[in-house]
Amino acid sequence: MAMTLRLNSETDQMLTEVASNLGISKSQAVARAVEEFLSQQSADAIANKVFDKVLKRDAALLERLSDA
Repeated sequence: MAMTLRLNSETDQMLTEVASNLGISKSQAVARAVEEFLSQQSADAIANKVFDKVLKRDAALLERLSDA
């Protein structure tokens, strides 16, 4: 799917340099960056859910440990 991306001139220049250094198009560089961002967000969301679950499940234990 086509998409227009508006960047300020400084960001566009940095993107141009990164893409050139990697030997890929700016479009490919942006796609990689977005994929990495989404992957990280998914991992963070999973970690947060697990953390919340542990906090609820082990609340009494954590309270005892904090008093120790």
